[in-house]
Amino acid sequence: MATPTVALAAPVGAPVHRSPAGGYDELMVPSSMGPVKVQVQWARNGGNAAVLLLDGLRARDDRNAWSFETNAQGMFGNDDVTLVMPVGGQSSWYADWQAPSNTNGQKFTYKWETFLTKELPDFLSNYGVSPTNYAVAGLSMSGPAALRLAAFHRDQFKYAASFSGPLNWNAPGMREAIRVMMLDAGRFNVDSMAAPWSPQWLRSDPMVFAPQLRNLPMFISSANGLPGQYDHPNSPVGVFNTANAMGIEAISFISTKSFQSRLASLGIPAQYDYPSAGTHSWKYWEDELGKARPGMLAALNAG
Repeated sequence: MATPTVALAAPVGAPVHRSPAGGYDELMVPSSMGPVKVQVQWARNGGNAAVLLLDGLRARDDRNAWSFETNAQGMFGNDDVTLVMPVGGQSSWYADWQAPSNTNGQKFTYKWETFLTKELPDFLSNYGVSPTNYAVAGLSMSGPAALRLAAFHRDQFKYAASFSGPLNWNAPGMREAIRVMMLDAGRFNVDSMAAPWSPQWLRSDPMVFAPQLRNLPMFISSANGLPGQYDHPNSPVGVFNTANAMGIEAISFISTKSFQSRLASLGIPAQYDYPSAGTHSWKYWEDELGKARPGMLAALNAG
């Protein structure tokens, strides 16, 4: 991997790459939230297509987990598509929030949808990435976010993928489950994101915005929570974590099946994958990204 360089502002003049085609950069992209670090692997042959890889609920501030928990960069290393991996956004659902979280002293308001659909693509357009030729993929928290971004920004996204995402926000107890998860991951308050059952909350529910996904190529998957090939706990902590990952994945499976029924009732097709075993963990999502990759490249004309 090339030594990362840092760009503090968009270049002026002709589109350039800070590293050669196929190289790697870490960019600091201006936003209303302050500078956001974005890890970028440039398209192998300098093409204009991009795949946006969104992180999970416990997104870190130093690296996007796709870059170290999976082989995503190697997977797309010979493809003419730029991998875009934003850093940060813990518990954000990649949404535009109503206010800063008031349970953890957050100093700014999350505006992730604005960043991902305006500020970031505008910035990357200076590097030869088309603002109208993106695919987006997310896991867990970012599964519904990937679908939402594509649903409301069809001019930007040509493909969307959700892996193990909670796709039915109307399900009994789902809001409170999300509340507990967000408090556990950074002490964030879901009410600061959207008031209960407000238009903003409903806008984030895939079951509500499903009609806007018509004619969008999609890959949607979830395992059933049964331990699989990557589950080998060898300590009490490992056993606890595996049990937790089993339960979360089972909930994702039920939610994803409900969403499949919703799309079917609307006559909207998608590619579905339900592995016979697997828990809520990164190696399974790496496998699902590999299955989604051919459809992404086709939709982006980047094969």
